[in-house]
Amino acid sequence: MVTAMNVSHEVGQLFQPYNFEMFQDLRPFLEEYWTTSFFIVLIYLLLIVVGQNYMKDRKGFNLQGPLILWSFCLAIFSILGAVRTWGYMGTVLLRGGLKQTVCFTNYIENATIRFWSCVFLLSKIIELGDTAFIILRKRPLIFVHWYHHSTVLLFTSFGYKNKVPSGGWFMTMNFGVHAIMYTYYTLKAAKVKCPRILSMLITSLQILQMFIGAIIGILTFIWRQEQGCYITVEEFAWSFVLYATYFIIFAHFFRQTYFRPKVKAMAKSQ
Repeated sequence: MVTAMNVSHEVGQLFQPYNFEMFQDLRPFLEEYWTTSFFIVLIYLLLIVVGQNYMKDRKGFNLQGPLILWSFCLAIFSILGAVRTWGYMGTVLLRGGLKQTVCFTNYIENATIRFWSCVFLLSKIIELGDTAFIILRKRPLIFVHWYHHSTVLLFTSFGYKNKVPSGGWFMTMNFGVHAIMYTYYTLKAAKVKCPRILSMLITSLQILQMFIGAIIGILTFIWRQEQGCYITVEEFAWSFVLYATYFIIFAHFFRQTYFRPKVKAMAKSQ
C-alpha cells in the first residue's frame, strides 16, 4: 500500500534540495503576513487610481530598458521555480499517483517545497510592479490584469497560511505558465517580433490552468478525509469560486482579443 510517509521519504531521496533551498524557514513569519495582505492590495488599488490620475495629462514614459530587465528577471525566476516544482511534483506523481499530488499537505515540509512556496508568496507582491509599467507607459489597464494580480496575492496568502492542499498544484502550474509568459514579455519589450499564436497559447494555458485548478479543488474536497487532503468548506469555496471567476474572465478576454476583431471585420466586409 502506498502511503504518504513512504512516498515522501522516497521522493526526498530522489529529489535532493540545493544549498540555497535550505534557507531558514520563514513560515512562522509569513503566516502573519495574511493579516496584512488586504492592506497591501488596498494600497495597490489606490496607487492605480493615483498613478492613472498623475499620468492623465502627461506623456507616457518609454521604459524599454527597465521593462526588459524586469521581465527577464521574472522569467528567470519563474523558469527556475517551474523546473524545481514540476520536477518535484512529477516525481511525486510517478511514485505515489495523482492522489498524492492533490493531498499535497504531506509534502510542504520538504526543503525544496518549503523554499519555493515561500518565494512564490513573496513574488506575488513583486509582480504587482507589472501594473506600474502599464500605468507609467500609458498602456490600457484592463480589468483582468488588476483583478488577477490583487486576488492571486490574497489567495496565495490565504492558501499559504491555511496549508490548503491544492496549493501544490496552484504554485506548480503558475510557475509553469509564468515561465512562458514572462519570457514572451521580455521578447516583446525588446521588440522581438513573436508569432500571434504565442500570445494565444499563453492565454490558452492560463484558461487551462484555471480549469485544472477547479478540478484539483473538487478532488481535495472529495478526498478531504484522506491524509494530507484536509480542507474546510470555507477553503474549498474560496478556491473554487476564485478559479471559476478566473476561468470566466480569461475565457472572455481570449474571445474579445482573438475572435471579436475578426467578427467585426467580417461584418464590415459584408
